[in-house]
Amino acid sequence: MKRRNFIQLSGMGAGALMVPMSMMGNHISAEALLAPGMDVIVKKRMADVALNTAKSMGATYGDARIGRYLNQYVFTREDKVQNVVNTESFGIGIRVIANGTWGFASTNDVTEDGIKNATMQAVAIAKANSRIQKEAVKLAPVESYGEVSWKTPIKKDFKEVPVGEKVDLLLSANAAAMENGANFVNSALFMVNEQKYFASTEGSYIDQDIHRIWPTFGVTAIDRGAGKFKSRQALSAPMGLGYEYMDGLESEKLEGPEGLRLYRNSYDIIEDATLAAKQAKQMLTAKSVEAGKYDLVLEPNHLGLTIHESVGHPLELDRVLGYEANYAGTSFATLDKMQSKTFNYGSELVNLVADKLQPGSLGAVGYDDEGVKTKEWDLVRNGILTNYQAIRDQVHMIGQNESHGCCYAQSWNDVQFQRMPNVSLEPGKEKYSINDMIKDVEKGIYIAGRGSYSIDQQRYNFQFGGTVYYEIKDGKIVGMLDDVAYQSNTQEFWNSCVKICDESDYRMFGSFFDGKGQPSQVSAVSHGSSTSRFNNVNVINTGRSI
Repeated sequence: MKRRNFIQLSGMGAGALMVPMSMMGNHISAEALLAPGMDVIVKKRMADVALNTAKSMGATYGDARIGRYLNQYVFTREDKVQNVVNTESFGIGIRVIANGTWGFASTNDVTEDGIKNATMQAVAIAKANSRIQKEAVKLAPVESYGEVSWKTPIKKDFKEVPVGEKVDLLLSANAAAMENGANFVNSALFMVNEQKYFASTEGSYIDQDIHRIWPTFGVTAIDRGAGKFKSRQALSAPMGLGYEYMDGLESEKLEGPEGLRLYRNSYDIIEDATLAAKQAKQMLTAKSVEAGKYDLVLEPNHLGLTIHESVGHPLELDRVLGYEANYAGTSFATLDKMQSKTFNYGSELVNLVADKLQPGSLGAVGYDDEGVKTKEWDLVRNGILTNYQAIRDQVHMIGQNESHGCCYAQSWNDVQFQRMPNVSLEPGKEKYSINDMIKDVEKGIYIAGRGSYSIDQQRYNFQFGGTVYYEIKDGKIVGMLDDVAYQSNTQEFWNSCVKICDESDYRMFGSFFDGKGQPSQVSAVSHGSSTSRFNNVNVINTGRSI
């Protein structure tokens, strides 16, 4: 069975009940989510069984990840609940180096015998693989942290919030959309808790408790006479927060153009659904865009996806080296470009940073899945490509000796590998608002939210759409547009960046189910930015005449 990497939200229906296979587990009751997991003392003892067994069999390195993964998903449509899914997955994954080669095995039998058997299998796999290994694995050094812990700093644990309260919130959002002109509405809440314990032969014992949440919906308005329909997706962002994200705090709202409400670290789903229905109706009569060159004003919820595809993925070192070629392509950002120290990835205003630290981000953790303390580092500084994303067994390939701390596995039964951290565009340093930016545009389009997109196998030539579009003429919004998409290539696009709003406008977009690898794994990652302006970008009309 082929794994799904993403959930299609534009017409959820029965499709909404499909979640990535990796995010599933044993179905349990909502109450069982609150049951305590294995005590940390027992985890340490079980991990040591794996590490000691690996060393006794000749492994020169070993790590063990004991994971308990708790998921709750709530799906609704109009005035009905479609499904409530609660799952738990628990087990241990053991990774070793023997004869200079990686080996991995996993088991849900987290007993001494079960762990010993899995570890022996991992070592046997490594020794078998070594017969065809051309070069021994080279690990960058990492500090031994001893016994440490890290937790997502949440205020409300989703597991403690009654399912009925979550259902009522989604149904209230649906009702608000229907009352304001929507013909159909689907909504969903995705909530995840990863309880992960990492131990290695290098002396680290790391216990982490990680939370993520994603509320979303899609509304559709129909003009039956004209035989047309338009949809508007939620302007929420998946976040590394607790259920407090659903509080809809006024202090975390920003006023966008034409009454558009934008959200930071707190989301008002009822307010957004109300506006979404009104905007979906407006889209039915919105002016179809005239193709041509425009200055684009891109808000963070939209720009985050462009960052993800045109910066995040092409600067993964394994993709640059060709390891992802048979799944999702390679990268135009080849080693010679970084090594030249002169490659203009973007204009001088463009500073793109990677991190796994930003509070509230999906990527925020204390340590990655091979025990490296997380940090921030530059990818592009003053427009120049300066670095990639790399882990312990990769950084020597680019002349570095310290892992970037971006290794991740979607579950205990998957081997960890290099995954995208948060990748963000730094805000402008001078005070500059959305309204200031719009006033400076003569002929342009303001784009908010995500839409359909396409990018080539080298992450270079692309096309992106959005959720809502507004035409800008002589410094003013003059009305809604439809059928908008822009085309460019990565280098041309980022070199067209001429202005970035200040940090007061900084917000994050997130990808909750980002797929990579074969067998495919999913991960979650955020992309922060402020509203940004890109000049003279090619816009096409995506409308079709029947």
